[in-house]
Amino acid sequence: MPFHVRQFDKADFDGLWRIDQACFDPQLAYSRPELAFYMRRPGSFTLVAESAQGILGFIVAEAQRKTGHIITIDVVAEARREGVGSALLRAAEDRLLRAGAALVALETPVNNEAAIRFYKQKGYFVEKTVPGYYSGQLDALVMTKELARPVAG
Repeated sequence: MPFHVRQFDKADFDGLWRIDQACFDPQLAYSRPELAFYMRRPGSFTLVAESAQGILGFIVAEAQRKTGHIITIDVVAEARREGVGSALLRAAEDRLLRAGAALVALETPVNNEAAIRFYKQKGYFVEKTVPGYYSGQLDALVMTKELARPVAG
């Protein structure tokens, strides 16, 4: 499935919010104001994966000093296991690296085995568990990865 990754455009917002609603349990999915808040935070950016059929997924990330943070990564069900999530994550990590981040962190529900497996394959390690992170009910794993810097020489 051919697709490309591009910068978010304001016209994408409603479609991205609908994708987030479809990807996550109601207690995990963002409300419209929450998603807009994270997308507008200082240092944040949103990248979109798009094919001829439309938007396949998106990632919201932010750079804060030397640390990057993956806020959410969402891929429509039909496009999973097609490299969309990997391409979005790689593009976000590259951008965070260019912004000066040496480390990237993210949170994922302790019961989301597919996401945990995906992140481990991408070089992330479980740093800690945060009790009640999601709606005060579901624990989250904080996972981190050191971003590789090109070796001079």
